[in-house]
Amino acid sequence: MRNLFPSIISVSSKPAVYLGFLCMFLFVLSIHGQTKMNPQEAVALRTKVKSVAETTETISSDFTQYKHLDFLSNDIESKGTLAFKAPDLVKWEYTKPFSYAVLFKNQKLYINDEGNKSNMDLSSNQLFKQLNQLITASIRGDMFDDEAFRISYFRQDNGSLVHFMPKDKQFAEFIKAFHITFNQEGEVDEVKMIEPSGDYTHIVFSNRTQNQPLPDAVFTQ
Repeated sequence: MRNLFPSIISVSSKPAVYLGFLCMFLFVLSIHGQTKMNPQEAVALRTKVKSVAETTETISSDFTQYKHLDFLSNDIESKGTLAFKAPDLVKWEYTKPFSYAVLFKNQKLYINDEGNKSNMDLSSNQLFKQLNQLITASIRGDMFDDEAFRISYFRQDNGSLVHFMPKDKQFAEFIKAFHITFNQEGEVDEVKMIEPSGDYTHIVFSNRTQNQPLPDAVFTQ
């Protein structure tokens, strides 16, 4: 299975690449180097991140993804590119170790698995709609909804770490927590999506460019 929602959608028999994300979307984070923020620091971070998110129209980035499964001795590594265009166009394109693309567009999920194409209508499924919205929000960093999440804030070297734990019981059956790492500018550097089993998907972004023109042709499948 190689999709954003490993516990929900099965799109391939090849193990290992999950997005996410939802699929969205880190290594296991140790407590070393982290201290909890005080309320004033947390408010300042929220304000900075929201300001960045509100002015973000496009994002292009490379990414490296690590899929951790307890029964494997090593994490499964894959690489690719991300394209985002406001309000909700998202394309994850894996280039290594194989070709695989996931596109969220017009409330549909489009999958291109090495030339084998399929799609799924998300509009009638509230859970999938919520996951799609959270993937978009996690990319921009703006997930600060106290009604939807229990949120914890931490300082760490050269940035900040925020834990988002879903309050909705149905949603929590699929995603236990989002961990998002922000750089000093308030941009998303890393996303970790943790499943109830303890398995997780960790995405590290690099070579990020923001608010540069992205043609519609990028978001085709």
